[in-house]
Amino acid sequence: MAKKAPELKRSMTAGQMEMISLGGAIGVGLFMGASSTIKWTGPSVLLAYIFVGVILYIVMRALGEMLYIDPGTGSFADYASEHVHPIAGYLAEWANVFQYIVVGISEVVATTEYLRFWWKGTSDWIAGIIIILFLLIANLASAKAYATLEFWFAMIKVVTITLMILLGLAVILFGFGNGGHPVGFSNLWSHGGFFTGGIKGFFFSMAIIVGSYEGIELIGISAGEVSDPHKAIIKSVKSVLWRILIFYVGAIFVIVTIYPWNKLDSIGSPFVTTFAKVGITAAASVINFVVLTAALSGANSGIYSSSRMLYKLAHEGEAPKTFGYISKRIVPSHAIIGITSGILIGFMLNVLAQFLNKSLANIFVIVYSSSVLPGMVAWFVILLAELRFRRKNPDLMEDHPFKLPLYPYSNYFALIMLVVIVIFMFINPETQISVSVGALVLIVAAIVYVIKHRKEN
Repeated sequence: MAKKAPELKRSMTAGQMEMISLGGAIGVGLFMGASSTIKWTGPSVLLAYIFVGVILYIVMRALGEMLYIDPGTGSFADYASEHVHPIAGYLAEWANVFQYIVVGISEVVATTEYLRFWWKGTSDWIAGIIIILFLLIANLASAKAYATLEFWFAMIKVVTITLMILLGLAVILFGFGNGGHPVGFSNLWSHGGFFTGGIKGFFFSMAIIVGSYEGIELIGISAGEVSDPHKAIIKSVKSVLWRILIFYVGAIFVIVTIYPWNKLDSIGSPFVTTFAKVGITAAASVINFVVLTAALSGANSGIYSSSRMLYKLAHEGEAPKTFGYISKRIVPSHAIIGITSGILIGFMLNVLAQFLNKSLANIFVIVYSSSVLPGMVAWFVILLAELRFRRKNPDLMEDHPFKLPLYPYSNYFALIMLVVIVIFMFINPETQISVSVGALVLIVAAIVYVIKHRKEN
């Protein structure tokens, strides 16, 4: 019989909870991956970000509705087990563990590359081990120590994006850094139109955008360790959604308005170029520092999230019991060590692959992209669980202050659109392999569950 995991210490503040969600969702994907989405659909990528933002809004309001009633650790997996089926919760938990180990590996690899910008002779494997140890110590110290670190990581990203948007608007409207000649808005339609990739390109870009937004559901996991959860949940869900949409849509708007979308590949990082354009000569160093903290933030959030899921799995009898241990500092220390060990092994294998054969490093890109579909599992189970949650608890919903608008039609709309996005991931030649790897991981996990529980059933 699965046991309920003991509660962890509620030592986070609402502000830290908001920043953790921002840190999880605003990652290296925005700074380095914007060109990928723009090349498929051109300036209409703005609408794609808004469209996926609407889906995200529905998912987070559904999660917030359930969290208000039951703010537990690993919440969305609990809701999936209780309101959908135990296998749904099991897949949500293992998908989260897989997703963030893979993301953690990629972020550490990225961090070693960013460090090489300043210290060209630095050994990748030594730098990677030091980074992993630093993140391990931060997570083992306490949830509060983790939250403080993540708060400042996220703050650096937020300040940089805000500056990017303000400076970009100055270039567009007043010609600041452009000889006093306003750039205007003509780049939005002058190079092949607004919808350059058609409907197919529009949906192709959504797959990457979903991957960029993944991580905001960390609110559900951190809710178990925040003081005054009811107040924090309402405040965090409302503010984080709008902030993410403003940061993503605002930054992408500035990029595609200042620069012709079809020339972005030739200018390098749009962030670096924008800062350089307005006279910030140290632009490359500034952005390198920001993407360094963004990568550290992604790995930090991943260790936090997946260790809580592994901790839950251990108490449910679905992972080795040792991962259910809580240290004197009231953190799941063995689970944290287990996740960081997985990241370390993956990182060392990547270094070895590059050493043996440079072309083998491309395999890692596929593996990293394979985390997108498992990452979507959380969104699917949140939407499905909320439908059942409402039907089971009509009495709790009567005076609920934070209901999902347009229920149940909003749920159905979001579920259908997520399925459509997955279908286009299989159609797109550039995402076929990665989405197939992600699907294979979920299928194997489901088979293991069925075999293990056949006798019980």
